[in-house]
Amino acid sequence: MPIVKNVSRAVSQLLQSSGCGCGISIVPVRCIGVSPRQVASDASFHSVSFSESDHPRVLITGGLGQLGVGLAKLLRKRFGKNNVILSDIRKPADHVFHSGPFIYSDILDYKNLREIVVNNRITWLFHYSALLSAVGEANVPLARAVNITGLHNVLDIAAEHNLRLFVPSTIGAFGPTSPRDPTPDLCIQRPRTIYGVSKVHAELMGEYYHYRYGLDFRCLRYPGIISADSQPGGGTTDYAVQIFHDAMKTGKFQCNLKPDTRLPMMYIDDCLKATLEVMEAPAEALSMRTYNISAMSFTPEELAQEVQKHVPELQVTYNVDEVRQAIADSWPMNFDDSNARRDWGWKHDYDLPELVSTMFSFLGSDSRIAQAN
Repeated sequence: MPIVKNVSRAVSQLLQSSGCGCGISIVPVRCIGVSPRQVASDASFHSVSFSESDHPRVLITGGLGQLGVGLAKLLRKRFGKNNVILSDIRKPADHVFHSGPFIYSDILDYKNLREIVVNNRITWLFHYSALLSAVGEANVPLARAVNITGLHNVLDIAAEHNLRLFVPSTIGAFGPTSPRDPTPDLCIQRPRTIYGVSKVHAELMGEYYHYRYGLDFRCLRYPGIISADSQPGGGTTDYAVQIFHDAMKTGKFQCNLKPDTRLPMMYIDDCLKATLEVMEAPAEALSMRTYNISAMSFTPEELAQEVQKHVPELQVTYNVDEVRQAIADSWPMNFDDSNARRDWGWKHDYDLPELVSTMFSFLGSDSRIAQAN
C-alpha cells in the first residue's frame, strides 16, 4: 500500500505544523485501514439532554492545536475538570498534562477511538483533528487520510454511541465561485484546496448523518482565528498572528499576502464562546446544522495600521506567497452570520482595536510598545 508509506513518511515532516490560523491540529496516521463497523440502518439516535447536575462527558480530538487547550479550559470551568478529556497523538506540555485528563488518541485507529468513547462514557465529542489549507496542499494524501477517513471514523462512532458531535468548518469551505462579500450560509461551494473540499465533505456528511440516523451534528464555519498563546503554522490567515510576534521581537514584519486582501477574522475567546453556545443551544432552536460565525473583517494593511498604534516603528513589507494568495483570493471577504445571531443569539465581543490591544496585553510589555490610552 504505497499511500500508507507516503503518509507515514509525511507525518514526521509535518509534526511541527500543528495549530494555525483556523485552529486545527495535525494528527499523524499509523495506517489507512479501519476496523469493520456498521451503524444500524434502522436505529434512531437522538440528542442527549443534560440537567445542571448531569454534565456532559467531553472528548476533544486533535486537542493540542490552537483551539483544543483553550476549549478544554473553558469546558472544564463549566462542566468540571474530570468531565473533559483532551486527546492527541503528541506528548503534551507539562502544564497541559497537569491541567486535566489527557489521553493518546489516533482518529485513524477506529478501535482505539471507540474504546475511549465507551470506557469514558463520552457524550460530547469535539473533532478538531485536521490538516490545514497550505499544509494540506503540500501533502494531499495525508490531508485526505486525516481529514476524510478520520472524519468517517468519528461520524460512525458518534452515531453508534449517541454523541453530540461538533466538527469545525472554515472559510476555506468556499471557493472562487461563491459570493464573497458577504458570503451567506447557503450558497455554491466549490473550494480548490483539499482542506476546503474535506470540510465541505464534513458539512454534508454531518447533515446526512443527522437526517439519516438522527445524529446531533453541529458545525461552525470559523473565520481566521487569532490567539496569543499559539505559534502560526500552516494556515493562510496566519499572518494575522505572526505580525504580533514579529512586532515584539524584531520590529519588522513581512506579510505573505497582498496588503488589500480582506478576510473575516475572530479573536480566540469569541471563537470558543461561539463553540460552547452552539453546543448548548436547544436542538429546536437550530434551523440548520452548519452556521457561519464572524466578528470582524480586515486587510493586512488595516491590521498593520492598528498594530502600529502600539508599535509605531514597526516596519511592514510584503512578499506575496502565490499559493497562499490564491487560496485567500478564493475565500470570503465577509461572512453573513445573521442566522447564528438569530437562531441561538450569537454575538461577538472583540472588534479590531480590542483584538490588537488584547494580543499585546497577553504577549507582554516591550520597550518598543507605546501603551495605548
